[in-house]
Amino acid sequence: MKHNSIIAYEGFPFIIFSLALTILAAFFGIIWLTVVLAAVTVFILCFFRNPERNFQDEDKLVICPADGKIIKIEEVDVQGTITGRFKKISIFMNVFNVHVNRAPYDGTIGKISYHKGKFLSANLDKASAENERNEIMICAKDGRAIWAVQIAGLIARRIVCWTREGADIKKGERFGLIRFGSRVEVFLPSDSRVVVKLDDKVRAGQTPLGYLS
Repeated sequence: MKHNSIIAYEGFPFIIFSLALTILAAFFGIIWLTVVLAAVTVFILCFFRNPERNFQDEDKLVICPADGKIIKIEEVDVQGTITGRFKKISIFMNVFNVHVNRAPYDGTIGKISYHKGKFLSANLDKASAENERNEIMICAKDGRAIWAVQIAGLIARRIVCWTREGADIKKGERFGLIRFGSRVEVFLPSDSRVVVKLDDKVRAGQTPLGYLS
């Protein structure tokens, strides 16, 4: 199934429900409630927007998988589903950002690991390890692996993943979304060159994140 509609499919139930309540309030002449519900409907429409994105591709370029703000750049040793030394880039998505996530690099989906967890505020450091998350490993043609991790937040209670293990994926291709405020982390090989900086505002499928060596 393609996921290139202007509004993400997962948003339709919320939009229809909110719109129905708005119409009902207007029918009964409750002006203040109609205005509030109309504003909620517009917010939901904006939250599930799914714009087209373009980028100038370059050799070994890694692009940003999420809209938001860079809140952490660090080199880490990881043991678990993800094992080894990586450069980790954390992106915080607030409720006003586009929440559709895109593949940072071309490759094959080698592994998808879903972990249940807490729903702490996604801008906290401990959210990386303690919150509900979905880890997606992209295996590049040269054998190196890039991990994109979808992390639920305080309000976000639903991680959606549209890809599957063994599937080929293209750089910039949509692979999922997280509902209502969250965090996405990218783990790059330790010898990669990161070009974003702390507090940078970034856009999924458009902003260069770094380069593989």
